Amino acid sequence: MMHPHDSPASLNWRGSKHSPESGRDIQFLGNGGLVLSATQFGDPKSPQVLLLHGGGQTRHAWAHTATALARSGYCATSIDARGHGQSQWSPEGDYSGTALVSDLRVIIQSLPSSPYIVGASMGGLTAMLTLGEEPPLPCRGLVLVDVAPRLETKGVRRVIEFMRRHPDGFDSLDQVQDAVAAYNPTRKAPSNSQGLRKNLRQDANGRLHWHWDPAFLDHAVIPEADEGMFGRARLNRAANRLKLPILLIRGHHSDVLSEAGAQELLALVPHAKYRVIGQAGHMVAGDRNNIFSGAVLDFLQHLDPQCIHIRSTDRRLTP
Repeated sequence: MMHPHDSPASLNWRGSKHSPESGRDIQFLGNGGLVLSATQFGDPKSPQVLLLHGGGQTRHAWAHTATALARSGYCATSIDARGHGQSQWSPEGDYSGTALVSDLRVIIQSLPSSPYIVGASMGGLTAMLTLGEEPPLPCRGLVLVDVAPRLETKGVRRVIEFMRRHPDGFDSLDQVQDAVAAYNPTRKAPSNSQGLRKNLRQDANGRLHWHWDPAFLDHAVIPEADEGMFGRARLNRAANRLKLPILLIRGHHSDVLSEAGAQELLALVPHAKYRVIGQAGHMVAGDRNNIFSGAVLDFLQHLDPQCIHIRSTDRRLTP
């Protein structure tokens, strides 16, 4: 386990330049010494921003946003959650909300300064519990991306059913691209499917699989009443204790976080800012990346005006 004064930059540097476009691969030690992979963009001495992806994703989902943050004067670190991407799989198959929270607590304690956190879906719920439960941890601000204690069962079911499909993997990248298109038909398909490789692993037989431990699905369950990976009552209690600056971002067409669910969170956290991004679903950052990154930058710049900020149009925050 890393000591609180240790910088993650001391582990597994690859390259020494602080180019916003070329991130450096580093590693954290999570709870119990589990090795967690990450990529860091920008100068490590700059204000820290942790980027936490959703269930079934990898740190590469944040590439565009991390680059934008680094160009604007932040040190953005996107992290593979345990069992995802290049992070180590849990030997016990423990992907519970408590395990994810324990990892994040250790990461925050290892940083050279208090971070901002941007968390999408699973990453947002992990951050909500980490910052809303005892003992308190220092954090400068939190961006929750299309997530709140109340989620829509239909939307969560659609996500989990997608993750449970193709347990035997895929023969080709074209098959992977077809599966993604079927899940999100409104998003424009990438011109080059090679970009999908970062989200895939290849087995001994050459078949492609999503880059996460299948045991994760034992914990990713459809929420019924107070069941689920994190527990709605637990999330409500944690949200009610959040005192730090918060921005909630919701995709207008999201079937996971409804307007009603967002308003319930805002009632629990009345000081939070709220932004709805049009023409975006649950995968807000992927659907409308430029607008999403702009909204995050506006929020951070409001809290930290000393950082360089790239202005754009239509980035107003609504209380």
